[in-house]
Amino acid sequence: AATAAAAAGTVAVKSVTLAAAAVGDTDDDMSGRPRTTSFAEGNKQAQQNLVLGGVKTSSRDGSKITTVVATPGQGTDRVQEVSYTDTKVIGNGSFGVVFQAKLCDTGELVAIKKVLQDRRFKNRELQIMRKLEHCNIVKLLYFFYSSGEKRDEVFLNLVLEYIPETVYKVARQYAKTKQTIPINFIRLYMYQLFRSLAYIHSLGICHRDIKPQNLLLDPETAVLKLCDFGSAKQLLHGEPNVSYICSRYYRAPELIFGAINYTTKIDVWSAGCVLAELLLGQPIFPGDSGVDQLVEVIKVLGTPTREQIREMNPNYTEFKFPQIKSHPWQKVFRIRTPTEAINLVSQLLEYTPSARITPLKACAHPFFDELRQEGNTTLPNGRPMPPLFNFTEHELSIQPSLIPQLLPKHLQNNSAGRPVAGAGGEGASGSASNPSSGAGTPGGATSQATSGTQSSASATTSSGGGNATVANPSSSASAAAASSGAPSAAQAAQASGGDAANSSNGGNQQQASASGASATGAGDATSISSAGGASGGNGNGGGSGGSNNSGGGGNGTQPQQTATTMG
Repeated sequence: AATAAAAAGTVAVKSVTLAAAAVGDTDDDMSGRPRTTSFAEGNKQAQQNLVLGGVKTSSRDGSKITTVVATPGQGTDRVQEVSYTDTKVIGNGSFGVVFQAKLCDTGELVAIKKVLQDRRFKNRELQIMRKLEHCNIVKLLYFFYSSGEKRDEVFLNLVLEYIPETVYKVARQYAKTKQTIPINFIRLYMYQLFRSLAYIHSLGICHRDIKPQNLLLDPETAVLKLCDFGSAKQLLHGEPNVSYICSRYYRAPELIFGAINYTTKIDVWSAGCVLAELLLGQPIFPGDSGVDQLVEVIKVLGTPTREQIREMNPNYTEFKFPQIKSHPWQKVFRIRTPTEAINLVSQLLEYTPSARITPLKACAHPFFDELRQEGNTTLPNGRPMPPLFNFTEHELSIQPSLIPQLLPKHLQNNSAGRPVAGAGGEGASGSASNPSSGAGTPGGATSQATSGTQSSASATTSSGGGNATVANPSSSASAAAASSGAPSAAQAAQASGGDAANSSNGGNQQQASASGASATGAGDATSISSAGGASGGNGNGGGSGGSNNSGGGGNGTQPQQTATTMG
């Protein structure tokens, strides 16, 4: 009935939306790329001291070897020579070209994303990727510049870890046999996506192009990594943003309404579309244009109220839309779809951005409780589960009140003053940065200590299968403010639409206030380590030609995470 009513009102919806004029979506493709350069949004920092080294080629045993002067993705800016071979094109698009190659020193497969660089400006994607260090985000290994064929033409080359598949490709393989991805794999993939979003949103960074093509996947280890930060931006209060971003099927309604003051909650909407698509086996809101997209949304969610429209874009409150009732979520999905999955979708796909669940709260949702069950340690192929609960101190500080729900019950110790433990699968090896920690303790336990002076109460420890994290929830709220470079609680909440949280455990309570949490006894910085651990190849983002990477993992470094303004 709702669908019929929507169809009847389609013409009216289209005419009203077109009358509103600025519904964005003037692009012809579904790339989600801003059609102007990134500095159209204020990225006017001059690019200085651009290192343009010579690209040398040689041969060994009949194979062509390319040697470049590159800078490590994280840490020092000291340039070094990097050699690679076996180069082949694996993707291209409006952004540039993606090559696969093999590093000569290690034999590791990498993806090299080559994009045209304007000498006058810093590349936003590079600036953002150099800040990120997370087991569910593709890792930037190196970057270097190369000359083009034209005079003064310069290309930026991002050397990324390589991962062989994407969620898009895997979903298509199931669709060809008229099947959907098994629900347990949907849980695994979506959990890791939400965890990556929680991390980047805590730094004020919005991806702005979440879609299955940009979710790299290692089918052997089930490790998922978010890639392609070509549309990403650090959102700053009061600074306008372009609305014509995000690929069409996954575009939040406020973007269709032409909003320029949106928040990181646009990523949450996109993630909800991805979850719904995996459950359905097809996109939930297909549309040939922004107008069609809005019609598809209204068919399911019903006509937005005036207040909901105001929350999306105040300029649209005077326009009248045909009144269409919402379609029950239970009727949108197949009969056997878990009710917890449907409930999570309903909390993600809300018209009002601030009403959408936060990514970390999504990780704590009952839909993912099965991942937290004791004994759930292996994949169907017999491999260990990917790292799921190796939270850093920074991650636990995002919404401390969620810690008891995030961590598996059998890993929690709720005695007063005792730590809460979290563990997961193989592959995330903790890096021992505290020389006094028990690096040789049973189970290969190592310590992830915060930089600077820190009370022992807020130290974290990794133990067991290389993936456990132990943290004291009573101190994690204070660690939030001490986290290196992390925004204050007020800034983080503003950027991500999240809340300041209260965490109490064992009688000890820390409160994250609107002006930022207390840093008492927490030292001056909290380190963040990459707890990767996926091994193997690399895949390229489709659609907009997203970049590729591979799950390298191993011991994670702990760089300071500074959230600087990128325009």
